[in-house]
Amino acid sequence: MIGEAALRQFATSLLHAGGFTADHAEQTAEMLVWANLRGADSHGVLRIPRYVEMVELGLINPAATPLQVFGKGAVAVIDAQRAPGAVGMNAAARSAAELAGVHGLAWCAVRSISHAGAIGYYAQQVAQSGRIGIAMTASKPLMIYYGSRAEGVSTNPIAISAPTSDPQQPLLFDMSTASVAIGKVMAAKDAGRSLPSGWAVDKHGEETTDPRKVKSVLPMAGPKGSGLSLMIEVLASVLVGNPLISVALSQGGDPGGNGLVAALDPAAFGEDFIPDVDRLRVAIKNLPPAAGVDQVYLPGERGFQERDRRSREGIPLAQGTFTRLLALASRLNVPAPAVAAN
Repeated sequence: MIGEAALRQFATSLLHAGGFTADHAEQTAEMLVWANLRGADSHGVLRIPRYVEMVELGLINPAATPLQVFGKGAVAVIDAQRAPGAVGMNAAARSAAELAGVHGLAWCAVRSISHAGAIGYYAQQVAQSGRIGIAMTASKPLMIYYGSRAEGVSTNPIAISAPTSDPQQPLLFDMSTASVAIGKVMAAKDAGRSLPSGWAVDKHGEETTDPRKVKSVLPMAGPKGSGLSLMIEVLASVLVGNPLISVALSQGGDPGGNGLVAALDPAAFGEDFIPDVDRLRVAIKNLPPAAGVDQVYLPGERGFQERDRRSREGIPLAQGTFTRLLALASRLNVPAPAVAAN
């Protein structure tokens, strides 16, 4: 186990030593530890070695400054210049919340980012400003397109968050368009676990439960997952003049990523929004649980409960993850944190 503050400091130090500016390292570490606190270890600090590698390969510009390059009314387009994903998406979330305060709604696209991590983090930021937040990201082909044997779309996620009377616990829906996020395959590999069937395929296009053999993941709900992913590519990439899928399929390589954050100000739609959301929460929580279910959960509720528990007890790290982080720390001359046995 490792404490939240210690893990955040360790993550920040690793990223900074790996080439990130101090500010970018702090923003990225904050997002990663947020995911670990919620039990989304697939999107947590296990990503750090790859992020440092991406700096070394030139896939991340660790000192980039996101700048707005287009805009009209409630629309803003930000060029992140291959900044760390958290930095670009944070800029979009801030811009969306500000524009929604002026126009009632906002649509902020950010192009040329790297891996953005758990996008619920950005939707929640908007919700904590009292607005509804919607976040999406797009990237290179990583997922089988339904009906094909080849990667044709990405695992493009979508998150929606709505404020409640508790600023620390909005409604927070966060999902990948794949049967599983790539990070969960990485986490299973680190933990030495096999995968459930229906998650992934190997290099021959055959289903596999061995995380070491995974070449691509499968779409959530078949054509629904691949269709939704394709339309997120249209909204997040094609619309802002930075297409990813068509470029990657025709030219190869890694075209980077794009994201968007939309915000809606409930005050523009009338009154009593938050009280009505609270009544909806109560109505859903009061539904009778199904057989074998201890309680009915709201979107994001399990993650908030896990956050509270891990904040008290510490954050567990898979041995494989911790071993890779310690190897990176040794290479970068970063002191290792003190940990307790899991």
